[in-house]
Amino acid sequence: MVKPTNLLNSFLTKKIIICFFTGFTSGLPLYIFISLFPAWFYESGLDLKEIGLLSACMAPYFAKFAWAPLFDRYTLPMGRRRGWLIIFQTLLLFLIALCGFFNPALHTNTIVVISLGIAFFSASQDVVIDAYRRELLLDRELGLGNAVHVNTYRFSSLVPGALALILADFFPWEFVFSITALFMIPGIILTIIISEPKLKSSPPKTLKEAVKDPFKEFIERKGAKTALLILLFIFLYKIGDSMATTLSTPFYLGLGFTKTEIAIIVKNVSLWTGFAGGILGGIWMIKLGINRALWIFGFLQMITILGFAWLANIGYDTTILAIVVALEFFAAGLGTIAFVSFIAKTTNPRYTATQFALFTSIGVGAVKLASALTGYLVDFFGWYYFFIFCFLLAIPGMLLLFKIAPWNQSEAS
Repeated sequence: MVKPTNLLNSFLTKKIIICFFTGFTSGLPLYIFISLFPAWFYESGLDLKEIGLLSACMAPYFAKFAWAPLFDRYTLPMGRRRGWLIIFQTLLLFLIALCGFFNPALHTNTIVVISLGIAFFSASQDVVIDAYRRELLLDRELGLGNAVHVNTYRFSSLVPGALALILADFFPWEFVFSITALFMIPGIILTIIISEPKLKSSPPKTLKEAVKDPFKEFIERKGAKTALLILLFIFLYKIGDSMATTLSTPFYLGLGFTKTEIAIIVKNVSLWTGFAGGILGGIWMIKLGINRALWIFGFLQMITILGFAWLANIGYDTTILAIVVALEFFAAGLGTIAFVSFIAKTTNPRYTATQFALFTSIGVGAVKLASALTGYLVDFFGWYYFFIFCFLLAIPGMLLLFKIAPWNQSEAS
């Protein structure tokens, strides 16, 4: 049994504190897309189809593996990781603040360009942070380090998903986005004061090597058929859950909830239940192992989607809203920890930046890109049957577990 003092000491190491801040900085821009942009677009007069299509601006999250080799190959004056980070974080601060000076309904093309810029630099920041974290942590530190990163990633949702929405009830959007942008500053300060991680292997000597070898190694290690199944599984495992929550803010607003109610009830409940799911998921995985965790957590993640259909049937009810959000995000927190652990296990440490970028591009970026269709699906199905559809969409990913992570397969396998 781990003593409380030993557990506390584990959380207070320099490396874990770094993971805390990098997780927050990494998550902030993504949650602007998930939580703040939909409310901003909806209030500006855009319809659900237009809001859904604008989520296609998240395309760089899908394609980031294409330029990830550049960050492995080239070193900037501040270092191979820090040099790139300081550029991306500074540009993100500027672009986020710039958003509020435009009206999405009147300046749609400008908003598309700015949104693409935020997505590109955010996705690039994620690639470098993931590589930095893998190079910083020893193998025995990966579990705790990734758990802290994932949960502070979620913690960052409080800024665009709660604070910014409350501010939007009282202040103009330019003020809201300026305040939100200032939360990039802790990450910039951290990048300046931390040191580069010690390399465990030599970086690629040529750009060709940086591009080709990570993909070649993955296919040779797993075999072409299994490699393709793994990529398909990464895409499908969380797609139902992700699509169900893409237009959650307009869904809540349409049911009659105010932005303040959404900020206080939804965003806080989702944060803390997601956090609890992540922490408990990490603890339970010690006993369960990754494979069984994918099965159990994935089933819970799938079944709780039906809570949104229940809410769509009932309508405005703050208690039911809190229950549905609590169950959904607790299960999503469990599923995310198992999912990230699976990706870490699948990645070769020698090619972490490019392989991690490939897997997360599919697991996050491609799923969000597919979510651009949610506005049309809601228009076609209606909210109730849309959530039933999302539940059914989660089934294929679960079925792939028979091939990807069999229940009785040993972790060594």
